[in-house]
Amino acid sequence: MNVALTVDRLTLERGGRRLFADLSFAAQSGQFLELVGPNGAGKTSLLRALAGFLPPVDGAISLSEAGAAIDADQRPTRLHMLGHRDGLKGALDARAHLSFWRDLLGGEGGAEFDAVLARVGLARLGDLPTRTFSAGQGRRLALARLLVAPRPIWLLDEPAAGLDRAGKALLGEMIADHRRAGGVVIAALHEPLDAAVDSTIAIGAT
Repeated sequence: MNVALTVDRLTLERGGRRLFADLSFAAQSGQFLELVGPNGAGKTSLLRALAGFLPPVDGAISLSEAGAAIDADQRPTRLHMLGHRDGLKGALDARAHLSFWRDLLGGEGGAEFDAVLARVGLARLGDLPTRTFSAGQGRRLALARLLVAPRPIWLLDEPAAGLDRAGKALLGEMIADHRRAGGVVIAALHEPLDAAVDSTIAIGAT
C-alpha cells in the first residue's frame, strides 16, 4: 500500500449549520491521525465527507496511490468507514456476517473466515447468532469487517465503543498491523487508544 489522503481548506455544514471551515491536513501511508473535539463538533461528518457520503460546502478531498490521483468513482474501493454502530443482524451468525460484508464490499478471497474470527478473538463463536453476543463481542465482529475486504484507508468513528481493555488492545494491534502494511487510519476518538498517533486534528473547541 502506498496511499495518501489530502484535505484542502474543507468547509462542512450539517442541517444548515456550519461545522467548521478551512480545515486542511494530509495523511500518508503508515500514519494514524486522531480526530478530537466535543460532541456535535463535526468529527463524524468529517469522516462521512472523507468517505464520500457528505458533499463539502467548499474545499477539496483528494486521494492518491503510488503518486497517481485516484478518480472519484474508484475511491470507494480504497476506503473503509466503520461507524460507532455495529450493524449486526441478531438472527445471523458471525460467519454469515463476514460472508455478507465480503460480498458487499467486494472482497476477493482475502483472509479465511476462521482466521479472521480468531484474529478478533471470536474463534469459538462463528456459528452463534449475534443476538447472543455481548456488546464487546459485537464490536469485535464489526472490526472484522476491516479484514474480510482489505482496503488501504480506514475511517473509524469511535472504534473502541463497547470494548473492554483486551478489546482495546486488540484494536491497537490491528491499527499497528495496518500501518506497518502501509495503510492509513483516521479515527474519531473520545479516549486515546494504545497506538502511536502521528497527528491530532482538533475539530471545534477542545
